[in-house]
Amino acid sequence: MIIRPATPADAPAMADLLNRIIAIGGTTAHQHPKPAERVLVDYIDGPGTLTCMVAELDGRVVGFQSVGRNPQLSAQTGDIGTFVEPGLQAKGTGAQLFAATRAAARAAGLRELNATIRADNVPGLAYYGRIGFVDHAHDPDWALNDGRVVGRVSRRFVL
Repeated sequence: MIIRPATPADAPAMADLLNRIIAIGGTTAHQHPKPAERVLVDYIDGPGTLTCMVAELDGRVVGFQSVGRNPQLSAQTGDIGTFVEPGLQAKGTGAQLFAATRAAARAAGLRELNATIRADNVPGLAYYGRIGFVDHAHDPDWALNDGRVVGRVSRRFVL
């Protein structure tokens, strides 16, 4: 597996991966598909993006992890999001992505990372816990667009 910085050329493959994860449901707060143009701005080279790494296996993007600015957080805190190919989760892809992301976040001058995870996303909560994120906030009333209340957990990692 190759872990490398994302490029604009990765946007279509990243959108395809993200949209498959959204369609399955349950492991992302995203509820609507994103076109490649939106993935480019949101995760690769938009004004709020600090770093984005992709995991590539046999020439195919199988995961990505992005850190961006969140105006609700301190300037030294980045918001992290991780997306891994279903079937490859919990097999080391996320850990490899995080090693590269952590270094890039430090190089960008960040002091901590925030991950906000659906409270019903058991694999996501396990992943962020496994790599050292700790709970710092809970929003038990957070709801999906269809009204289902699933809650959210915010976890922090000190760089």
